[in-house]
Amino acid sequence: MATPFKQDLPPAGGFAPIKYKRNLPIKGPGGAVVFGAVALICGFGFWRVGLGNLEQRELQRERAWSRIHLTPLLLAEGDRDAYRREQAALAREREIMKDVPDWEVGAKNYHSKRYTPSTIVVL
Repeated sequence: MATPFKQDLPPAGGFAPIKYKRNLPIKGPGGAVVFGAVALICGFGFWRVGLGNLEQRELQRERAWSRIHLTPLLLAEGDRDAYRREQAALAREREIMKDVPDWEVGAKNYHSKRYTPSTIVVL
């Protein structure tokens, strides 16, 4: 009696070899080129940061010296302005209190010989 089933066998001479190796085309530059480019860009950036730091240091030095040289002038201007405001305040007081007998214009609240600047600022 013949078998109704036929076994599935490989073809004569065997199967063709399976190509399992990946065949991807090279895209872009290699790793060494990328690393070198990044190193160059970082080096250039650090160089520019160094130049900026030098410039900032010079600007700070210039600002400090300008402040040193301008301080006496600004103090003198402030003193002149305070004197002018004080004289204007005394003139206003003189005008307002002209009808009050025994009023001393500019008399201090505290009777001492120490200088006490005015605590009320009229703007």
